[in-house]
Amino acid sequence: MNTILKTSAILLTLSLALTSGGVSAAPSASSANYSAVKGSSAAAAIFSISLSGKTLSESGYQPSGSKEPLVPLRAVAGALGFTVAWNAQLKAVELSMGSIFTTVKSGEDRYAINKMYTTLGTAPQTKQGKLYVPASFVSKVLHQAVTVEGQQILIRQAADSLIETGVITSITDADNYQSVHIRGIGTEGIVLNVGKDTHLVRKDGSELTFSELHIGMTIEAQHSLISTRSLPPQTPAYRITVLDAESPEEFLGTAGTIQQVMTAGDGTASIRIRGSALSEKSQNEVVLRLTEATVVVNSNGEAVSPADLTEGAEVIGFYSPFLTRSLPPTGTALKVVLETE
Repeated sequence: MNTILKTSAILLTLSLALTSGGVSAAPSASSANYSAVKGSSAAAAIFSISLSGKTLSESGYQPSGSKEPLVPLRAVAGALGFTVAWNAQLKAVELSMGSIFTTVKSGEDRYAINKMYTTLGTAPQTKQGKLYVPASFVSKVLHQAVTVEGQQILIRQAADSLIETGVITSITDADNYQSVHIRGIGTEGIVLNVGKDTHLVRKDGSELTFSELHIGMTIEAQHSLISTRSLPPQTPAYRITVLDAESPEEFLGTAGTIQQVMTAGDGTASIRIRGSALSEKSQNEVVLRLTEATVVVNSNGEAVSPADLTEGAEVIGFYSPFLTRSLPPTGTALKVVLETE
């Protein structure tokens, strides 16, 4: 009888040990303080974490055989200003800040960035109820500057947006999706996705509506650091500022190659462009007169000399709807974008 009791006790103890060691708690949205993971010196190396010169209370670690150290996701992301939440349905952690949104799932080397996925060569790991991600996640997914020096992981907060200028070449407004394409056509340039939080303004600070934007406008765009891997890349726009002091209600546009440069008897120069129409009313081939009022810029919206408009140059010509009935039709150039290397 005693032997049976002793055997049952041993089996019960073993069962409890196995079940308690094999279950990890999901990350809690309200958790604030975690203890640093302590692994044996043979199994893992411990790394201190510094964020913009301030040492975090939690540590990172590098498991034996891992190519890079891992950092506690909630502690690091929270210190960077990200909102961290546990999605029970997906069994994944969701991070968001501004236009940045990503998901992380323990054991899966598959990181969501704006509905696209990337791999880092190291899967997240859950230890003692906390989710750890590779240090490269902070740089490649969260876009912060990360370096590893000895047993230290140094994180420096990077700028959260970029600012660039360009001329609008196309506009999309359909099916609750709005965007503008700048700095090129087709696969060139960048597409700025416009949402309810995008601020649209004129140069003087007055507000604009999306319907007031049109091709040919030179804009300054403040947008996210994150973009899709598509061609052209797409990125959320925070702010769009129209830099033109005055702009007609409608631009037509033709992108292509200058076939001929002509000079009239009065000294007025014209260029013949053959290529692709940028809108339904635009022309595939058009002759445009250059006047003193014609704005000539490069892809960045910077002024260039009209003398650079030579035969063979790749350009985008913008003009008003008032054209002659000749073939090709003739009009006045309002703005010409010179495509430079």
